[in-house]
Amino acid sequence: MKYEDLARDILHCVGGRENISSLVHCATRLRFKLKDDNKADAETLKKNADIIMVVESGGQFQVVVGNHVHDVWQAVCQVAGITEDTPATKGKQEKKTGLLAAFIDIVSGIFTPFLGVLAACGILKGFLALSVALGWSSGMGGTWRILFTASDTLFYFLPIVLGYTAGKKFGGNPFITMVIGGALVHPMMVEAFNEAGEVAKLSFFGIPVVLINYTSSVIPVICAAWFSCWLERLCNNLFPSAVKNFLTPLACLVITVPLTFLAIGPLASGLGELLASGFQAVYKFAPWLAGGILGGIWQVCVIFGLHWGLIPLMMNNMAVFGHDPMLAILLPAVFGQVGAALGVFLKTRDQRLKALSGSASIAGVFGITEPVVYGVTLPYRRPFIFGCIGGAIGGAIVGFSLSQVYSFGLASIFTVAQIIPPAGIDFTVWGAIIGVVIAFIFSCVMTFLAGLPAAKTLTAASAASVTADVDGNTVLAPLSGASLALDNVPDATFASGLMGAGAAIIPSEGRVVAPFHGEVASLFATRHAIGLLSDTGIEILIHVGIDTVKLNGEYFTAHIKEGDKIAPGDLLITFDRDAILAKGFDLCTPVIMSNSDDFQGLEQKNETAYVNAGDPFLYVIR
Repeated sequence: MKYEDLARDILHCVGGRENISSLVHCATRLRFKLKDDNKADAETLKKNADIIMVVESGGQFQVVVGNHVHDVWQAVCQVAGITEDTPATKGKQEKKTGLLAAFIDIVSGIFTPFLGVLAACGILKGFLALSVALGWSSGMGGTWRILFTASDTLFYFLPIVLGYTAGKKFGGNPFITMVIGGALVHPMMVEAFNEAGEVAKLSFFGIPVVLINYTSSVIPVICAAWFSCWLERLCNNLFPSAVKNFLTPLACLVITVPLTFLAIGPLASGLGELLASGFQAVYKFAPWLAGGILGGIWQVCVIFGLHWGLIPLMMNNMAVFGHDPMLAILLPAVFGQVGAALGVFLKTRDQRLKALSGSASIAGVFGITEPVVYGVTLPYRRPFIFGCIGGAIGGAIVGFSLSQVYSFGLASIFTVAQIIPPAGIDFTVWGAIIGVVIAFIFSCVMTFLAGLPAAKTLTAASAASVTADVDGNTVLAPLSGASLALDNVPDATFASGLMGAGAAIIPSEGRVVAPFHGEVASLFATRHAIGLLSDTGIEILIHVGIDTVKLNGEYFTAHIKEGDKIAPGDLLITFDRDAILAKGFDLCTPVIMSNSDDFQGLEQKNETAYVNAGDPFLYVIR
């Protein structure tokens, strides 16, 4: 296999097959649900040249590999012996997650298996609408009808597809839940709904049935699938093994299908309509504000995997109203990052970065933004920020224009075709295009002008200048230990550079000392972190360990207070290194220059060497 070696490396770094509860993939990420995250080695994975980024969010261990993710997923499955029939392994060792993480895990597990074909169908519907709007087709010919059938089938029979994927996600028999979804869109029930105004309503053993059109619906079948899987486990425990293979499915169908038509469906549909109406109320109150907020934060949500929580709401809007404004608003957010990546491409003289930003920009045009964000804009901070600002401006314009999409898919260049309403091209279409263009141009221009520092590395001349001015431009090592590059820190927030440029030290002793002349700007109440300001304007954050805030100050002692003047070598904090390690915390200590954007560059000295407290550690280029 082409990706066999990469698959073996990934499998080893996630703790092996026995540590995997489930594995799915989306457009660019392998999404692992692990029994024990402590067995995963994110740091080693990040060093792999074939890995773009590792993100731990939403209860998932996400490995970003790029557009060839499906091939890598197949390789990992083959190496690990995972098949479609391999159930998610559960047990006492499986970690507990919060409600938000569990929700995001469920949503991503249900929708990711068919996200690609869902996007393809949406794009095809958009182009068919475009052909009618431009007069290329009347919408009545055989060719158009056959292609429209291909584009609309998935949406019409969506409850069947969701029944299958939801059944797998909830740990039940997916064919049972698929049949339940099929019952919701059976022609006999659709016909009964269409004739409800002319004939008497249906009843089940005398109980009246609320007739609802479940075609293209989302929430009812997911709720029904959850109930069926719960009932299936109950029946499997009650029925003898000799007959449960057919009695369990029989019980699930006989109980769940009527219950869905009588109660689950109407309640879930009511919930869906309530959610849709609630969003529409906020959207109509200030559409430009809703557009600006969503356009600005969307890529931040993507970084942490939180965007999955909005996917059902978008699809629910499509099912209830036949259109959705949220996906239209996301288009400027995507092209804001694409514009920022293009700005990097035009500005940088680094050939490696130029090649990376160029290829990532092309992928971003087609809706795949992870290579842009993780590989280009986020590591340099300003391009990512400019991209988000551009997305907010463009999103506000799209919201003000009341633009909608009329078929679901990934936010990409093809979404422009999906924005065309049935009546043809109007102001909403032009407003969306204007919003996208402004987001793209703003992000590109601002990144080109101010997105990259004038210098990222030291030349011989600048190095001599820095060395000559140690007190003003050098940050000394505040701890003794192994020096580590920032992108190897086992925390995505620090490693991405989002907090600022810098480096890290794995301490060999429990002492933090002052790295320059200055003052204590801030001291955390938990004493695990301290902010310092040098006399020459350098702001430094020293964060002892990863997630050590959870210790609530235990094992940490502060020897200074806010406002105290400091000199190199002054004792700032002591901590019980052995006790913290025994609690299971990683003591990797990021040393971050929080105002690094104010300077031209920063260089780390001794990236892989041992440093003593007081050794030159970071060089600041003004």
